Amino acid sequence: MKSRNIGYIPELDHLRLLAALLVFGFHFFHFNMGTWRSYPDQPHWGLITEGHTGVSLFFVLSGFIFMTIALENDEIRYGAFLRNRILRIAPLFLVVFIVAVSIGRDRFEATDVLYLLITNIGDAPTSWHFATGPAWSISVEFAFYLVFPFLALFTKERGSGFLVKALLLLLIIKLGAYLATDNSRHMLYSTLVGRFDQFLIGMLAAIAYARRRPVLERRARLFFAVAVVLVFLGAAVQARWLSYLSPEPKQPLGIIWGSVEASLWGLAVVSYLSARLPWPNWIGNLLAKGGERSFSLYMWHAMIIYIVHELVGPAGATGGLALAFHGIFVLTLALMFASLSFAIIEKPFLDMRRRYTDQPSS
Repeated sequence: MKSRNIGYIPELDHLRLLAALLVFGFHFFHFNMGTWRSYPDQPHWGLITEGHTGVSLFFVLSGFIFMTIALENDEIRYGAFLRNRILRIAPLFLVVFIVAVSIGRDRFEATDVLYLLITNIGDAPTSWHFATGPAWSISVEFAFYLVFPFLALFTKERGSGFLVKALLLLLIIKLGAYLATDNSRHMLYSTLVGRFDQFLIGMLAAIAYARRRPVLERRARLFFAVAVVLVFLGAAVQARWLSYLSPEPKQPLGIIWGSVEASLWGLAVVSYLSARLPWPNWIGNLLAKGGERSFSLYMWHAMIIYIVHELVGPAGATGGLALAFHGIFVLTLALMFASLSFAIIEKPFLDMRRRYTDQPSS
């Protein structure tokens, strides 16, 4: 996604596409298998059975991208920043919200309109049906937008230690929230309390990349290989001991897991950008185009999964190979629909964005 505030980095779009694909795989697998349960006996499939980790990657990328912009510019103009963010997410989100309340028209109440501001707690209309369920994360993302310019300013004034102290503060808050709630698993997964550290870790990753880039690039391929292994092992650990789909509502490891998960993705982001893998042009361009449409893919993929499921039937009982081919078919349809959504809903508003930073004085 090209920005008016930073030079285009196609690798970031590659990672956006990866995040959307992980969430797609998670939803496709569980919806077609019809189980929505954990698979602790198969941790090697963690990136699929716990593919919701793609949401964590999205949050880390947000922190990374915006902090990179802040480091390369003198000032972020708050009003202009929020205007751009609203133009980026509001049009598509509003369409999905309207679809959600239309699906649930018989249970809709006037006060449900307030869920436009908070879709990740309570009985939000977007969570009434699987087809619009992914929209829950938008409220968490936008809450970060509201405070990011201040976080960036304070970090530039006080150094990265400010973010480290903020993470310590959040850890203590998480501990208190864990002790105070009966369903800490769900609370840590879907609320700002459980997720805000992931944005901060993305910001720290941006600072590390900016400061250590020459060192990182000298051993980038090795660094990237290690990061891939660690992300795989992290997903396996989550599948084995900390599944979001576990029936256990109190999971002590969850207090720190959001930070651990984000740190692994932060390593992956920094190492992938440093490695600059020599993709053939057509593959690199394809990945970048997919990343450009990743928001539409994320927001609509569940609906496409549901439509195909209703028209064709589940694929879970037909064996692993058939499930994989069915997944490719559904993903192709989802990508096609995402491209249409991007062109009709997103792109016209994206073209209205303006620069919100002041460049450094020469």
